[in-house]
Amino acid sequence: MMEQNLTAQLKDIKPLLAIPDNSFYFYWGLIVLAVLLTLVLVYFLVKKFWKQRKINLAKGYLEKLKAIDWKDPKQSAYEATHYARLLATDERRKELFSQLEPLLEKFKYKKKVEEIDQDTLNRFNLYVQVADESV
Repeated sequence: MMEQNLTAQLKDIKPLLAIPDNSFYFYWGLIVLAVLLTLVLVYFLVKKFWKQRKINLAKGYLEKLKAIDWKDPKQSAYEATHYARLLATDERRKELFSQLEPLLEKFKYKKKVEEIDQDTLNRFNLYVQVADESV
């Protein structure tokens, strides 16, 4: 009788149901989403800092140009050419640099050079003024 009672109770128990488990896919989906968001964040931060760095570098180059002392024409011509070339990033500055560079060339690559002439100084000052307006 006990056995019959036990079997009657067992007939009400249903078999185990298969429960769909998508947690594995959710887990990897969240990981991929987190990696993508991190990459996007890093991209924008690097882009912002790179842009800021370029602006700071340009300001530094401009300050170096303004600080050139023309007492030593040879060394000054080298410095002016170097920093002016670094600042020549837009069309107007490139054009002015292409006009300034030949004037500075005659003060470089020689053992003895004469003093800077007024035309070269005027072109240099014009270039510095244009660079100062755009930086």
